[in-house]
Amino acid sequence: MNLNLTDEQKMIQSTIRRFVENELIPLENDVLRNEREGKPGVSPEKLRELQLKAKEFGFWGINTPEEYGGADLGQVMMAIVTMEVSKTFVPFKFGGTADNILYYGNEEQKKKYLIPTINGDKKSCFAMTEPDAGSDTRNLKMTAVKDGNEWVLNGEKTFITGGNEADFTMVIAITDKELYQKTGRNGATCFIVDRDMGWKSEYIDTMGEWGPAALIFDNVRVPEENILGEINGGYNLGLEWIGFARWLVGARAVGAGERLLKMAIDYSKERHTFGKPISERQAIQWPIADSAVELEAAKWLVLNAAFRLDEGEDNRHVASIAKLYGSNMVNRVVDRVLQIHGGMGYTRELPIERWYREVRLWRIYDGTDEILRMVIARNLLKENVRVGQLN
Repeated sequence: MNLNLTDEQKMIQSTIRRFVENELIPLENDVLRNEREGKPGVSPEKLRELQLKAKEFGFWGINTPEEYGGADLGQVMMAIVTMEVSKTFVPFKFGGTADNILYYGNEEQKKKYLIPTINGDKKSCFAMTEPDAGSDTRNLKMTAVKDGNEWVLNGEKTFITGGNEADFTMVIAITDKELYQKTGRNGATCFIVDRDMGWKSEYIDTMGEWGPAALIFDNVRVPEENILGEINGGYNLGLEWIGFARWLVGARAVGAGERLLKMAIDYSKERHTFGKPISERQAIQWPIADSAVELEAAKWLVLNAAFRLDEGEDNRHVASIAKLYGSNMVNRVVDRVLQIHGGMGYTRELPIERWYREVRLWRIYDGTDEILRMVIARNLLKENVRVGQLN
């Protein structure tokens, strides 16, 4: 087993790190000021400028297939890139990507939705969660009723990331109520729905800077050709979308945790009490050590989940472990870092309190702690995975 990065991976990691340090971290004060004033942290124009600058370095479509103009660097590299970019709270994503389930579209759908999304000409969002169907995805209520060559959609989706900015949504609706109630899986279909077809979005205010949306569908008519994948097969597409993102939350947790820990180490050397730096106090050294140990563990859980995907294996079990551990780990780390900074950590002069609010969300979306524990335990109890199993 080789746990070392290749020379190419090290070069990419180093280049991404310089990009984050030179282009993104210098924007943090502006982002904090904009957010305090109720403005977007980074304007769409500035975000596009940054994406194009990154493209000059070859970072476009990090995991997009080469046939669509992407770099297709693989999942391990995706994990490393995510860790590096997550060392800042500046809301930046590399361009040239699209939702994984859009690749299931037919040729006409790819031409109309996938390619423009990859090129940055259109923005998408995925909508499955409802007011009464969060973790319990089998309690969906939104309906789609056939009327001639169209489907009429009615219902509400909630906590949809990117829903306020999206040009179109991939939305899951019940198309066969009887089948869905019987199976809890079949009978739901995924539709690609343009905003100008009639759905509306409403901003949801949260304790963090994440601004999700509620999507309202009131007799929205969608043509037959906008079904994504197979009719009554949308539930599986929804699970695939959720599963793909799950382990990347763990990668974000590692990146944020490493930046926060570095802030704590630097501050502990500068801050003096009773004649010496607090870095010499055991009460400060132990939380620093504990954080370093947990970060290292989380990093290898994430890389293991990514490696399994690159090998073509089913990584859902290890992805759940990586997400559960990583998201809880970073919440412990940010709490320790705030404590080390004392009163200054609680102010908005430093970004610690912002991270404190943001990382709390990571234990909820893409699988709550409770759901992940249920999934992990079920796999073990049913012996889908055995204790100590390495493959």
